[in-house]
Amino acid sequence: MADRVFAKFTFFKVDPAWRRRDAELRAADKAEFLAACEDFGIDRSLRAYSTIGTRGDVDLLLLSQSANLENLHTFHVVLGQSGLSKWMSVPHSYLSMTKRSPYSDEEARPEVCTSERKYLFVYPMVKKRRWYGLAPEERGRIMKSHIEVGRRYPEITINTTYSYGLDDQEFVVAFEGDDPGMFLDLVNELRPTESSEYTEREAPIFTCVAMSPRRALDALDGTASGVAAPASLS
Repeated sequence: MADRVFAKFTFFKVDPAWRRRDAELRAADKAEFLAACEDFGIDRSLRAYSTIGTRGDVDLLLLSQSANLENLHTFHVVLGQSGLSKWMSVPHSYLSMTKRSPYSDEEARPEVCTSERKYLFVYPMVKKRRWYGLAPEERGRIMKSHIEVGRRYPEITINTTYSYGLDDQEFVVAFEGDDPGMFLDLVNELRPTESSEYTEREAPIFTCVAMSPRRALDALDGTASGVAAPASLS
């Protein structure tokens, strides 16, 4: 496994007209989309999340990861050829990369979002430019108190990936947890910390429900497609 990988957060929105198509046509559309997901997931990381009921502008999140950026490009080209993609738009898309945090002694995880927790809370983040004008020691001091707050919530796992020069945002932050209320309390406690004064933007925020790609696709129209997924994706 590579020390650093690319992470692509792709949010899809289905045209409401697709749900009025014949059930067999919808099932065929989903089968093509799922086949692309299964192929990519054979030897690379792919996670699926439903955002139905939590966001109005997106229905599905795919988090694809690879050490090779060309693999992500090819995967999304193949997805675009599926019948379902012809009925989809991509309102939000974030590209980032893993690397070790300069503010933590913990080893960087080569991949992100690998737990079995039920929810993912994800958002792009940009720091105010004056943050980078601070001395490294001062940034470290400020982040130490920020990290200490997070450690009081061990049931919440944070995944920070970096987008400098790769995309419009500077970071993509993704939290995994089983209790949305606990995440709400964590964010509430982080608001008055000194580090928050240097945050330029941390929106939009997505609350996502983790599930297999097959289940996430079936949630799009509330209909079980009958397409069997491999055991690793079920």
